[in-house]
Amino acid sequence: MPEGHTVRRDARRLGERFAGSPVVVSSPQGRFEDGAALLDGRTLVATDAHGKHLLADFDDGRTLHVHLGLYGKWTTGDGVPEAPRGQVRVRLEGERGWADLRGPTACEVLDPAGVDALHARLGEDPLRPDADPTVAWARIHRSRSSTAGLLMQQEVVAGVGVVYRAEVLFRAGVNPYRPGRELEESEWTALWEDLSTLMAAGVRAGRIVTTRPEHRSRRTGRATRADSFYVYRRQGQPCRVCGTEIAYAQLAQRNLTWCPSCQP
Repeated sequence: MPEGHTVRRDARRLGERFAGSPVVVSSPQGRFEDGAALLDGRTLVATDAHGKHLLADFDDGRTLHVHLGLYGKWTTGDGVPEAPRGQVRVRLEGERGWADLRGPTACEVLDPAGVDALHARLGEDPLRPDADPTVAWARIHRSRSSTAGLLMQQEVVAGVGVVYRAEVLFRAGVNPYRPGRELEESEWTALWEDLSTLMAAGVRAGRIVTTRPEHRSRRTGRATRADSFYVYRRQGQPCRVCGTEIAYAQLAQRNLTWCPSCQP
């Protein structure tokens, strides 16, 4: 599932391509015909993201809300688009090109009250300038749930998925099963700051890289795919820092990897 940095990149791309101009909105697949009819011909005002949710605001107060889920994806292009291929849920066309949406979990039109309700049920997003990490901390430090589990609860911290969860806990030296109530506030502050830094870097680069240069096979230049992570998808391999075999388990039906030595 795309994590928060991907959704924010999508929001930025759509804003650059369509904001400020009328947009032709259609549903080639047919599953979004009613919603497309509400937005068709309206001017897109701005785009935003909150966690894994993309929001595109139109000039009549309506908002296109998209959650990509496991299989959703935006495709963009310049000029006049070709005839739709595959199951295109939404097609946007404007003066600066087009965008197709395939396979989202959620695709709907919201009114302002619906947008407010969405924001209210989501947690703090490390990529949003209005985020308040103390709100997340208030929930975390009272919880008996594992820190790893809490980081994946979108009502606590929005936008974090299995990759950022595993990597930021390793970088902080925090065991994933440690209860939130046992986390020190200073540890949470460090986790939040690292999440904000890593996710912002992901927005810029379009990929997740969490390793430091000294822990890569190539210490200069762009990190290779094999050198990008400390623990994610590295179960059974030696830790880049201490050499201990990376452990693996399932937590809430999601993959979890960590180093037993670096995260005691």
